[in-house]
Amino acid sequence: MKVVTAEIMRRLDRKTIEEAGIPGMVLMENAGRGVAGEIFREYPRIPGDRVAVVAGRGNNGGDGFVIARYLINRGLEVRVFLLASPEALKGDAGTNLDILRRMKADIREVTGQDAWRAARPELSACRLIVDAILGTGLSSEVGGLTAEVINHINRTGIPVVSVDLPSGLHADTGEVLGTCVKAACTVTFGLPKTGLCVHPGADYAGRVRVIDIGIPAALVEAEGIRDRVLTFDDACRMLRPREAAAHKGDCGHVLVVAGSPGKTGAAALCCGGAAGAGAGLVTLAVPESLNGIMEVKLTEVMTEPVPGEAAGYFGAGSLEAVMKLTAGKTVLALGPGISTRAGAAQLVHGLVERSTIPLVIDADGLNALSGSLEVLNRAKAPVVLTPHPGEMARLAGSGAREVQRDRAGAARDFAKRYGCCLVLKGARTLVAEPDGSVAVNLTGNAGMASGGMGDVLTGMIAGFMAQGYDAALSAQAAVFCHGMAGDLLACEEGPQGFPAGDLIRVLPRVLKSLLERRLPASLGAGYASMDARL
Repeated sequence: MKVVTAEIMRRLDRKTIEEAGIPGMVLMENAGRGVAGEIFREYPRIPGDRVAVVAGRGNNGGDGFVIARYLINRGLEVRVFLLASPEALKGDAGTNLDILRRMKADIREVTGQDAWRAARPELSACRLIVDAILGTGLSSEVGGLTAEVINHINRTGIPVVSVDLPSGLHADTGEVLGTCVKAACTVTFGLPKTGLCVHPGADYAGRVRVIDIGIPAALVEAEGIRDRVLTFDDACRMLRPREAAAHKGDCGHVLVVAGSPGKTGAAALCCGGAAGAGAGLVTLAVPESLNGIMEVKLTEVMTEPVPGEAAGYFGAGSLEAVMKLTAGKTVLALGPGISTRAGAAQLVHGLVERSTIPLVIDADGLNALSGSLEVLNRAKAPVVLTPHPGEMARLAGSGAREVQRDRAGAARDFAKRYGCCLVLKGARTLVAEPDGSVAVNLTGNAGMASGGMGDVLTGMIAGFMAQGYDAALSAQAAVFCHGMAGDLLACEEGPQGFPAGDLIRVLPRVLKSLLERRLPASLGAGYASMDARL
């Protein structure tokens, strides 16, 4: 499903009104009725039938007034807390407030400290809160009375349904602007906003439901929206079944350049990921003094000893040997465990500049590029980079906190600037393409926060590329399958404690599930739903 920024959503709203001729009042009515329907579905029994609608002065507040009307008509006791003077509301929001007044609804004006002190006990006595305070237009930190109200809502422990976006959340980045409503459920309109799909926004949104409010599909299509979340159906469409007569030579040959003393496990996991994704052949190029260890450790993978500058380490002198090994290979996976020695960095630079086969670069390979990113512009073949936030910060010359503040923006800008495919790992891994489009992966879980997971992913991306998938599709398929394998392990064996190698073990089941378009029973039917994963 497509995901959008606040600006794109505003443009779609405007075109729906001006070009399609659907009045704003109709859109607001559809939005409010849709949220009310989701409330009845999520909370069929509300203790005491008491609901609070906390509304701001904008269209988000207007949606809240429509919601209040539908809840009242279903017999619920609704208290509306308006964080503005009624005179400040104009247009459709003002009209819907007037309708509530004519219905003799319970509306409390909360515009100062005295009114807020009086309102707090009334708000806390309700058993569900509808957050209709701030919408997608927020760009500065929340303060004053609004911040106090939001903080109090969070302290009550009462379930909250947020309208379109939790109040206080940046719609594009998922950043918390000062303070933010912690929702149990967010009902968003038309299309999900990027900030709902990435962390920390995903932590505040709770369960996300996307509802149709009447925006014509033709207008959405005309926008040319490329950003999206990856769904089970998307992943099913990505994978191609093999011909019955296929042999290993048809399925590509991955060359892995990895390993150093103490880091041979990274090399083994990367090779396992490539084979697990379906590569026909995998060869590991390893410093010659480690070759004997890897021959014992690896069974299905071929090994090639490469001369280095010191015992067990790649160096600048390894370049020619590795370049010879690229002959007849389909893709090169580079970096896991190669060390941060100067010679290893020289090897990485040389391979980026000279390789005529695609490269997937991770770990120490990324560290070697930090400060020398101009080499990416001289690459002869497609490049996929797979940084975690710390590595991304080093590549971008910023801090990890800055990267995490706007993950989508950081990934998008880097991929466009250097013409590469960038996989920004972490919770809700992102895949950014050179054209600036970003895909958000929803699979995976906290049990995967352990060493070696990234090495497996690097191998998987290379494994898909070896089979003829392009760089972006390989990255998207790999991150989805990688996370789904982790989810399968979490469901069947426990939420944490499974090592990275176990992902390789269950990859055949993941691929079978996608090729057959049928979920493993342990994941549950809801797993295929984008709404459920959000």
